[in-house]
Amino acid sequence: MKKIEPIIINTERLCLRPFELSDAPAMYQNWASDPEVTRYLTWPTHASEEVTRTLLALWIEQKDPSWCVALRDTNEAIGSISVVSANAETQTVEIGYCLSRAYWGGGLMPEAASALIDTLFHTFEVKRVIAKHDSENLKSGRVMQKAGMRYVGRREKSAQNNLGLRDMELYEIVRGGDSA
Repeated sequence: MKKIEPIIINTERLCLRPFELSDAPAMYQNWASDPEVTRYLTWPTHASEEVTRTLLALWIEQKDPSWCVALRDTNEAIGSISVVSANAETQTVEIGYCLSRAYWGGGLMPEAASALIDTLFHTFEVKRVIAKHDSENLKSGRVMQKAGMRYVGRREKSAQNNLGLRDMELYEIVRGGDSA
């Protein structure tokens, strides 16, 4: 598995690209300040654009494996998708994502997740991609299914998010289609 850093990934409607500091206003306005978007996330709703700018500066400095999900036509930042953990020994990564509520239900996040998974397999030589969602966040599970991921099972009280210690539903996809 190669070191994962954000590179440009184009899809039909999206450009997944490294974040820029200039994305802070759109990130704050479109999703980071929205408690409905951050409800099931592990980071709190941002209180100000300055919080968002500080986070982006850190991600950029550390070359965090986070991609800005931008509309291809306008380059507007509407979400993020990230490698939230990586295990070099098993060549497994976990991805997480969030999207502006204004774009929910339009198939954009499955499009982004599919493109990232394909890039992780073919560019970064990852063998297995996993993702999990809060058991109450069924729409996130649909994103995983639409991105070709297979349901693995429930892990009770296995992760902390903004609602506390929660049950998680685990999904996976393995390079070449084999089960892990």
